Amino acid sequence: MKNREHIPLCASCINDFESIFKHLTPEEHQKVDYEKVCNSYKRGNVIYHEGSRTNGFYCIHSGIVKIFKTGIDGREQIITFAKKGDLIGFRSILSGELACSSAKVIDDSVLCFIPGETLISLVKTNGNFSLALMQLTCKELGVANAYITDIAQKTVRERLAEVLLKLMDTFQLDSDNVLQVSLTREELANIVGTATESVIRLLSEFKQDKLIDINGRKIKILDIKKLEKISNAFN
Repeated sequence: MKNREHIPLCASCINDFESIFKHLTPEEHQKVDYEKVCNSYKRGNVIYHEGSRTNGFYCIHSGIVKIFKTGIDGREQIITFAKKGDLIGFRSILSGELACSSAKVIDDSVLCFIPGETLISLVKTNGNFSLALMQLTCKELGVANAYITDIAQKTVRERLAEVLLKLMDTFQLDSDNVLQVSLTREELANIVGTATESVIRLLSEFKQDKLIDINGRKIKILDIKKLEKISNAFN
């Protein structure tokens, strides 16, 4: 029998954020709680690799995970970040395909693994849960489409400004207006879709223009309106 002493209950998470699991019945909650397995991961740990066969998906209980694809040259293209309450890896379960991306921890995390059979059972028996999962999938597709448009139509400077604003929306600012996520310059470049050297140069320009301040990996947002003006050049 599994030791369940340190496994967080789904109900405790649902009370903290908007979750599609709120659509489950008490009996379904018990089923998920019993069948899931939760583990701790350190920064740099890979959850799953692109092209691998997965037999379940993950719910983020705490921490931050980056989702990325790897190009022919081995360079990462970061698609998105998953934080508390987010689901990762579920689309491969629904489609029956190999993982279409990789997932790596960038901030120490606790992830709950839920078997694919559990997800398929819930989709088949709970209409509200199925609809919420469909809406989540469509939202992710919309984000991907917007990113493709940005890559085609926006300059690197505009994309970097937009990325900083999105990071602010996703992770919020602390009391000193510092982004509550720590990223390397390479990781920022892999989100923007450019060379690391270009991001370093543009961050320096943003700092000189008093749009941001920088202390190591910490980025302080000084002028949101000007960043919005830069990022919306083609909107």
